[in-house]
Amino acid sequence: GSDLSMSKSLPYSVKDVNYDNAKFRHRSPLKVLSQSMLTLSTKRNYASCSTGKFLMLILIFGIGCLLLISKGPNDSAPNEKGKVTFVGGLRLGKLLRKPPRLPPRLSPDEGQLRANGSNSDPKWAARQQSVKDAFDYAWSGYRKYAMGYDELMPISQRGVDGLGGLGATVVDALDTAMIMGHDHIVSEAGAWVEAHLLERISQKDQVNLFETTIRVLGGLLSAYHLSGGDNSTMNMTHNGPKPAVYLNVAKDLADRLLSAFSSSPTPVPYSDVILRDSTAHPAPGGMSSTAEVASVQLEFNYLSAVSGDPKYSTEAMKVLAHIKTLPKTEGLVPIYISPQSGEFVGENIRLGSRGDSYYEYLIKVWLQQGGKLNSNFTYLHDMYTVAMKGVRHLLVRKSIPKGLVFVGELPYGSKGEFSPKMDHLVCFLPGTLALGATKGLTKEKALAENLLSFEDLENLKLAEELAKACFEMYEVTATGLAPEIAYFHTEEYSEDGLEGGNKSSMYAKDIIIHQADRHNLLRPETVESLFVLYRLTKDTKYRDQGWQIFEAFEKYTKVKTGGYTSLDDVTEVPPLRRDKMETFFLGETLKYLYLLFGDDSVIPLDKFVFNTEAHPLPIKHT
Repeated sequence: GSDLSMSKSLPYSVKDVNYDNAKFRHRSPLKVLSQSMLTLSTKRNYASCSTGKFLMLILIFGIGCLLLISKGPNDSAPNEKGKVTFVGGLRLGKLLRKPPRLPPRLSPDEGQLRANGSNSDPKWAARQQSVKDAFDYAWSGYRKYAMGYDELMPISQRGVDGLGGLGATVVDALDTAMIMGHDHIVSEAGAWVEAHLLERISQKDQVNLFETTIRVLGGLLSAYHLSGGDNSTMNMTHNGPKPAVYLNVAKDLADRLLSAFSSSPTPVPYSDVILRDSTAHPAPGGMSSTAEVASVQLEFNYLSAVSGDPKYSTEAMKVLAHIKTLPKTEGLVPIYISPQSGEFVGENIRLGSRGDSYYEYLIKVWLQQGGKLNSNFTYLHDMYTVAMKGVRHLLVRKSIPKGLVFVGELPYGSKGEFSPKMDHLVCFLPGTLALGATKGLTKEKALAENLLSFEDLENLKLAEELAKACFEMYEVTATGLAPEIAYFHTEEYSEDGLEGGNKSSMYAKDIIIHQADRHNLLRPETVESLFVLYRLTKDTKYRDQGWQIFEAFEKYTKVKTGGYTSLDDVTEVPPLRRDKMETFFLGETLKYLYLLFGDDSVIPLDKFVFNTEAHPLPIKHT
């Protein structure tokens, strides 16, 4: 039976901070080459004899030629319309247009980024292509049966509007298609937005402020930037409408969403908006979710920056400034907040649903606004730092017998009982912790430049440990896919007969999965964290784990007639299926997997911040 007696808080261990970072330090092929040439010439002075000099010259000349002839980053297909490539002022004819597999030609800027890890590795290039193919398969199922609906029901082969009827899948998937270079999908999705979305927005009824902001507004703003809006040098696509189209729709939508703020008597917005008449009202029960009201700021800030109208940012930032003044428990906050009183409601503290992205946006909004360079937002970094200390002190525990580090909940506040329950949603945290620690630089660079505080090192260590627990939530099940919620076996809490179904897992006894929690909705949080951790630590295990998860999605969620589906029970093979392809499978899960297997120079983490629906927005460089 389950025994949830009062548990003593196990403070998070402070030891082992200075673990050896140099051990697996990644070196670029160029470094290796120059290093070996150096050792070569020091060991025996080959260059002193004339033959040696001649061979060295040939070698250097050869490397020079390779760099000249190498292909452009997106030239996987031959140049369209017989374009001739110009390299350093040289006109290269047909003969040189398709050299054998060589590292892509890069701008100097990208070249520096590329030194941190390149996808010249054919294995990962092939795996990245598999993800691109999966996206194509998911989109074609949606287009065939559900075009213009919010979501595809792949088994029933029809569409359904679960998010207010704004074609959410189209807008969520748009920037993923741009990043992947799926030009025909960019054209289809962009044409749909241009033809239908404004009209939909003017006619539709109730939508949720948060979901509409992160998916639809966020998707439009990313598409705007990635297609060359905002005077950006980014131009990932020449397909689809002009960037201004995306921006105009975004403004129209945001103007209506602003009613959630203006209707409320406090800075805390209502949760529901009636789009067609721009009115807003509280959710049933009157409360707003803390995560929801505190996770619209990245989007509204960026819209103000590109539209020149401060009203969006002003309204959204009032929420965070207000929450700053409220009492908290070691920086942790209850999951409900009242738009009526402006106060938190209840004592339930968790980093799963309704709590999660509050913490994520504290650090990401600070980063978006220029980080250290912008002192107006220091309060956000302070709130984040205190909160993560609170997480380490109040919510982090270890499972038994194998000692997985996980984050639990305090359903009755810090004076009440601890619950060893962890939503899959909490798996955003390893990525956010790592990002907050290195600010998007690699760990190697941040250490070399002495940029990591004691807190940063603690958070980075916790990030790596939590990522392990998140991956094991996949590993312990029969399908290799995580349940929506897991419980961890602790001294105070154990239940028999509720294992994940993979008998050979080392952690089979550490993770408990209740009957009601066994579904998988194709969620992105774990692969999101694997992506961020791979980018920042360069540890290839994160890529390997991501590939294992992708293979499980392919094996168990792919539907023969098109698309992918949620599952009802991940602990059984073959699993019972649920009939839904969530928009975030295209917007987030496949995007993060694609970026995990790809090149660091695509959407670099020191220049972009991802909203909580994986839509990248540029960081303000003040």
